[in-house]
Amino acid sequence: MPITINEWSQQEIRALRTARRLSLRDFAAKLGVSERMISKWEAGENKPRAFNQQALDTFLQAAAPEEQVRFADMLGLSVPVSPIQDEHVNLPNSADPSDEVFPVGDENQVRHPVDGKLMTLVEAGVYFAGADDEPVYLRAFYIDVFPTTNGDYARFVTATGHEPPQHWENGKPPGDLLDHPVVFVKWNDAHAYAQWCAKALPSSQQWEKAARGTRGDIYPWGSQRTPAKVNCRESGPGTTTTPVNCYASGVSPYGVYDMCGNTWEWCATESTSGRYELKGSAFTSPFLRCTPSTFNDANASMYDDDTGFRCVTPAETMRTLLNMRK
Repeated sequence: MPITINEWSQQEIRALRTARRLSLRDFAAKLGVSERMISKWEAGENKPRAFNQQALDTFLQAAAPEEQVRFADMLGLSVPVSPIQDEHVNLPNSADPSDEVFPVGDENQVRHPVDGKLMTLVEAGVYFAGADDEPVYLRAFYIDVFPTTNGDYARFVTATGHEPPQHWENGKPPGDLLDHPVVFVKWNDAHAYAQWCAKALPSSQQWEKAARGTRGDIYPWGSQRTPAKVNCRESGPGTTTTPVNCYASGVSPYGVYDMCGNTWEWCATESTSGRYELKGSAFTSPFLRCTPSTFNDANASMYDDDTGFRCVTPAETMRTLLNMRK
């Protein structure tokens, strides 16, 4: 079982920095605070606030097994430490009760009751965001395990009469591409689909957390440079999308597919007026662009053969929807 610290004090903070063999400057940079703040914590002059307590929780869980062993030894803990297989952030007692992490039933993966897509829980807590690994707290949400496919989008078009993508013939997707991500969709098309199925487009931060997990890894699978794990310019077919379940070795810590490569994905985050962020890179992208922290955006009216989307829903909304079906 992972080590849990109920409240971080000067002793635990100093032990964590020492166990991870970080200088005061590097430790402060990882946590997104000043060196002076770390010095005050370690001297017992100040206590970390709830947000910083969460960041320390995450930073401990992100430690390598041998670092966790050193940490436990320094504090005289006898708790066995095992490698971290998943990233769970302990919420402070002062957290909003609506942020409580809960699975629907006994599983963290559920079928959405409207569009039937498999979704997975991303628990509430801190993750390291962007190229600078800034600690960011997000409430719990569910995200589609796979991008929206042509088959998914066809059901939406049939149900609503929405205009189909330009490359479909007679309003229907090519039969051999039903399990490929839908493309040639504008931001408003993606937003309309999300509204139809009682979901939303993810914020860029939700999308990035679902892709990277909470450890600050560069890629969904870790920090190793492995182009073979994605459909990108160097390693994919080169001219087209692939089925959304192809790259199982490249899934994120939450089991989410295609968070690198295949298609760029629209997000709800508006970068400037009329422009929205895109995440994930595409089959047209060099592997250099395949980091989930990479910034990209486009005008809402843009559509292309390498741009699609997936959806999210707040955890509490999912619980309500499923309870209504009982």
